[in-house]
Amino acid sequence: MAAHRDVGQRVADAVADLVRIPSVNPLQSDDSAITGERRLAEHLAEHAAAIGAKVTLDNVLDGRPNLEATFLGQRHDDVVIVDAHLDTVAVHHMSGDPFDGRIDDGRLFGRGSVDTKATFAVVMDVLAEFHRNGTRPGPTVHLVGTVSEEMGGLLGARRLADRLGDGGLDDAVAHRARMIVAEPTSCAPVHGHKGGLGLEVCVHGHAAHSSQPELGVNAITAAARIIAAVDAENERLAVLPTTTAVGPGTISVTEISGGTARNIIPDSCRLYIGRRLSPGEDPAVVQAELTATVTRAAGPATVDVVLANGVAFPAFFTDSDNAFIGVLADITGEQPATVTYGSNCLAYDGIDVTKVVFGPGSIDQAHQAVEWVEISELVRAREVYATLLTM
Repeated sequence: MAAHRDVGQRVADAVADLVRIPSVNPLQSDDSAITGERRLAEHLAEHAAAIGAKVTLDNVLDGRPNLEATFLGQRHDDVVIVDAHLDTVAVHHMSGDPFDGRIDDGRLFGRGSVDTKATFAVVMDVLAEFHRNGTRPGPTVHLVGTVSEEMGGLLGARRLADRLGDGGLDDAVAHRARMIVAEPTSCAPVHGHKGGLGLEVCVHGHAAHSSQPELGVNAITAAARIIAAVDAENERLAVLPTTTAVGPGTISVTEISGGTARNIIPDSCRLYIGRRLSPGEDPAVVQAELTATVTRAAGPATVDVVLANGVAFPAFFTDSDNAFIGVLADITGEQPATVTYGSNCLAYDGIDVTKVVFGPGSIDQAHQAVEWVEISELVRAREVYATLLTM
């Protein structure tokens, strides 16, 4: 029991150290003191090198590198890739110090504690034990920290996908690679979630004096018709039959801005429409149909419709009876599950590796004003990785 507590304290302290290195996604804050992933990537690179890893920092964006740390295993043709994103969401809405890494009442607090710095600490602790014992894990392990997951189009994961497709990471694809994408899943193996695309819509009307609205084309009124059409589409999707546990697609408007003055009929209005895709839906088809719906609803106003980040992602889905999913289910004692949120798995759709989403803690604690992870969850996840990387 004392050893169990020691492991929990050690891993919790390691997570706390990472929480104290802010890595807020730069698209969610303009405070340069807390944004960007470089400091965290460099810190992890130093520690990974100290326990025997071959380390690469791959600059995805200016000052925003992916971390690639390779730990050679006993079997070179058996590979486990662990992708944990480096960036976190914003902190302006948080209570207290978001980066204090406070430990209290069996929990570790702070931004990124559960989403998803916990996985770095857990995996590094297991690999450090191999190093101390002068041994190696069974499979070769590629621990990758990716940038730009929380916002910006999964650029880090897309770079890694390109590298894997070109034979990178010692040609992991050819070597029976299995990939774990880190997210808080309460240590259940997640085998599916929705894909997604976003549309940035600019509605163009015609300005007029508000005393003569008939002389203008009200862009906000047109936007309201678009919103009504989107709501109707969401109702239609909700009752469609589905073939997987991921469920039907969804759609919603999450941003709107428009108008220049209280006495001017607005000539422009901007909307953001988010569409979640179920397995089997073609992003290109969905984008074309949704664009046509928006255009019709806006008339007589006109619209410009742009695909957000220039990319759309099909859903992620692996059959629950997949062998790797089964291994994790056996180790964890948890049934394979699906989730409502997305992950970097979306960027690996065209890569021939077995994929699963897995990690300690609950998504319910992510992105909150108070973020935390149970230390018992850290210990549990560590036990899973210790078993998996010894096999």
